[in-house]
Amino acid sequence: MLIATVITRLEGGAGVHALRGALAMNSAAFQMTIITGSGGKLLGEATRAGLEVVIEPSLRSPIDPRHDLLAVHRLGSLFRQRGFDVAHTHTAKAGTVGRWAAHRAGIPRIVHTYHGFPFHEFQRAPRRRAYLAIERRLGRITDLALCVGTGVAVEAVRRELIAPERIRTIGVVVAGADEAGAGFPVAGAAGVAPLARRRARLALGLPADATVVGTVGRLTYQKAPEDFLAALRRLGRPGVIGVWIGGGELAEHVAGLAAAMPDVTVVLAGERDDVPGLLPAFDVFALSSRYEGLPTVVVEAMVCGVPVVATAVNAVADVVVPGETGLLVPPGRPELMAQAIGFMLDSPAAAARMATAARTHLGARFGEQALRRALTEAYTAPPRPSRP
Repeated sequence: MLIATVITRLEGGAGVHALRGALAMNSAAFQMTIITGSGGKLLGEATRAGLEVVIEPSLRSPIDPRHDLLAVHRLGSLFRQRGFDVAHTHTAKAGTVGRWAAHRAGIPRIVHTYHGFPFHEFQRAPRRRAYLAIERRLGRITDLALCVGTGVAVEAVRRELIAPERIRTIGVVVAGADEAGAGFPVAGAAGVAPLARRRARLALGLPADATVVGTVGRLTYQKAPEDFLAALRRLGRPGVIGVWIGGGELAEHVAGLAAAMPDVTVVLAGERDDVPGLLPAFDVFALSSRYEGLPTVVVEAMVCGVPVVATAVNAVADVVVPGETGLLVPPGRPELMAQAIGFMLDSPAAAARMATAARTHLGARFGEQALRRALTEAYTAPPRPSRP
C-alpha cells in the first residue's frame, strides 16, 4: 500500500510521532512517503532511514489563503500523480488542506491524527466557532480519526468533530519503552539514574549538585513560557535553576523576560537533538502549556524517572494522574504551579513514589508495536460505503 503522511512541519512532538509511525510500519507491506513543508533534524533522520520525503513549500503553518489554496492544488496533483492508497494527515493546517486535497483527488482512504486542536478556551469565540465548523466539515470526509490520548478523543466526541465509530485512541511512541511491559530501563530503581543525571547536567553546563526545574517545548503561545518563568519567580528559591530546552518565535521575548528576573537563574538551552539524554538533569519536569494533546516529552520524562508537574489540559491526564503519577494544576495559574513544584522539591519521598508509579502506569502502551498495530488497522480497515 502507498501511504502519504502529510504534516506541515516535521518537527516538535507531532513531527516525532509522524516519523516514528512511518518508521514503525512493515516496509514489505507499506511504502511510506512523508510530505511536509519544512523540518529540521527529523528530515535527516527520515532520509537516513530510507523514507521518501517530499518538501512542499506551500504547506505553511500560518493561515494564508493564497498559499493554502496553492497547497490544496499542489497536493491534489501529487496525490493523483502518485496514486496513493491512503492519505494520513497530522496537525490542524495539514489536516485541513491535506484532507481537502485528498478528497478532491479521490484517494480511497483518508486518516487524520488529532494531536490536539486548533480551538481552545483562550481564543475569541468567533474564531473558535469557525475552527469547530471547519473541523466538523472535514470530519465528514475523514474515514478514521486517530486521537493522541483519551482527553483528545473525548473532546473530539464531545465537539462532534467526527462520527464516534470512526474515532480511535492511540498513544505516543517513546524510545526505550519495553514492549514486553517489563519496565523502562532508562531510570534507576529509585528514580533518575545518578550517572544519567551527571551526564545530563554536564551536557547542559549545570552544577552537579544544583536543584533543577526544567521543561522542553517550542517557545510559543501554546506552551506559555511566561507562566513557566512566573512559576519560578513565585517559587522564591534563589538556588533553583530553571531550564527551558527548545526554540521558537518567542525566543527573544522570553530571553528578555528571563533577563528581567535577576533573582531567578534561567537557562534557555535552545534547540537540542539530544533531549532524551538531557531530561535526567531535572529534579522536576514542569509543563506550563495552555493547551496540548499528549506531549511525548512528558512520557519521556516519566521514563527517565523525573517527577512531573503539568497543566490539566486535554490528554495530559492520561499519564499524569493527580497525586498518583504526578501533580496537575490549571493552565494560566503559575502561582499554583510554583506551589506544586515546591511540594515536589520539599517532599522527595512523595515525588519518588509518584515517579515510580508513573513508570508502572505507562506499561507498554507507548511502545512502537502498539502504534504499528493501530496504524495497520487504520490503513487496512474496510472502506466506508460512501463518503459525502
